[in-house]
Amino acid sequence: MDRPVEERIQRQRTYRRLWQIGLALIVVVAGIWGLRKMLGGKVDQDRLRVAVAETGPISNTLSAMGEVIPAYEQVVTSPIQADIREVLIEVGRQVEPGDPILLLDKSFFLLNFDKQKQELDLQENRIDKLRFALAKDQFDLEIKDSIKALEIYSLEAAVESAKRLKQIGGGTDEGVDEAVLRLKIARLEKKQLENDLLIRRQSTSTEVKELEIQANIQRNSIQEMEEKLKRAEVVASRPGVLTWANENIGSTVSEGETLARIADLGSYKVTGTLSDVYAERISPGQAVNIRLSEAETISGRITNIRPTVENNLISFDIQLDEPDHAALRPNMRVELFIITATKPQVIRVANGPAFKGRNEQALFVMRNGVAEKRMVRIGLANSDYVELENNIAAGETIVISDMSRYEHMDKVDVR
Repeated sequence: MDRPVEERIQRQRTYRRLWQIGLALIVVVAGIWGLRKMLGGKVDQDRLRVAVAETGPISNTLSAMGEVIPAYEQVVTSPIQADIREVLIEVGRQVEPGDPILLLDKSFFLLNFDKQKQELDLQENRIDKLRFALAKDQFDLEIKDSIKALEIYSLEAAVESAKRLKQIGGGTDEGVDEAVLRLKIARLEKKQLENDLLIRRQSTSTEVKELEIQANIQRNSIQEMEEKLKRAEVVASRPGVLTWANENIGSTVSEGETLARIADLGSYKVTGTLSDVYAERISPGQAVNIRLSEAETISGRITNIRPTVENNLISFDIQLDEPDHAALRPNMRVELFIITATKPQVIRVANGPAFKGRNEQALFVMRNGVAEKRMVRIGLANSDYVELENNIAAGETIVISDMSRYEHMDKVDVR
């Protein structure tokens, strides 16, 4: 039967094994550090990008994208529902005021226009007929009222006669009462006729006025249709270039639908988009640099910020200081740099991969073939320059390449 290993011997073996593992780890780490030290202590000069620190102004900017569009664009819409019969000018051609662009088939609209005019004639005829009918009714009531007045006059005379006959014994009380009753009835009937005549006069005026209002509405509708017919001649209202036209011959366009676009290609503006995260950092009047190419940048200012957010982007318009710049083209995509802060005189250096966006970081400064590490506080920055707030003087050469692999070293030999 095997004898159990003593606990003390087991513990010694465990300690020895742990010691061997720890020693191996130390050797490996030391080897890696030594190899990194041996390989990382030197760098080829051709692999480095350097820039000289200088004194000058700097601006902090937000990057955005923009599109160049004509400063003025006339949108020609269809004033009526019609069919496109012919396109008279090709897209891209210069147009002058009065030049016809499209030819519309207005036959259906003209039929409706004629129908409206005929309905207006019928409405005016109904008004005349109503006036005649109301005049006749009013005349009849006036005649009846006059007849009733004569009847009352006759009944008043009959009452007086009945009273005289009673006084001389030739009549009775019943005869007088009957004559008085007929007179009262006649007076009430005349009052009723007078009231009917007054109401008829008022209703006559109201009925005619109602029909006249309806006729005026129809008359205004016809005038509006006449104006639309005039505008149905699709022509340019100012000089420019035809940038788009609806060339679907035979298709039906609705009222208000776009038919053509005419742009003034001698003057431009820029529409920009920016993440809504930065919405509070831009405002109208803010200066913007517009990069047209690597060698060409122009300036402008934000004139309008749209209140809506689409796809987490806000949109804004930029008025250019040089709206007629020769490099501008319609629908051209450009880079925008919105200036949020500016300093007139600082130590600055060209931006590069060395800058990681931290407030303070290590930079390597060239001196006698050696790149020396310095901790530098970073200020304003944009796509072109970075402000160096301390530890760097104007005229010193800064390594702007990515030096992350050498950050553990104070100096690096440059061959």
